[in-house]
Amino acid sequence: MNVEEEVGKLKEEIQRLGQQQPDGSYKVKFGVLFNDDRCANIFEALVGTLRAAKKRKVLTYDGELLLQGVHDNVEITLLPPPAVAAA
Repeated sequence: MNVEEEVGKLKEEIQRLGQQQPDGSYKVKFGVLFNDDRCANIFEALVGTLRAAKKRKVLTYDGELLLQGVHDNVEITLLPPPAVAAA
């Protein structure tokens, strides 16, 4: 699986596990994502995929590297898709 595919799957999983916000974003805690069985089966390196998605400005979270246990309560925010300009 390439990075773009993994980021796409990560977006789906955050939408599945997270809470939608009024602005269209989704929020999920790192511990929820990390401890989910389905995510564990999809992502070999969840932290690496999160970093790649953050670099692409798909999502945001505090810090650089998230570690299980220590950062379980860090909130990951999947940013809403950019609004399509009316033609």
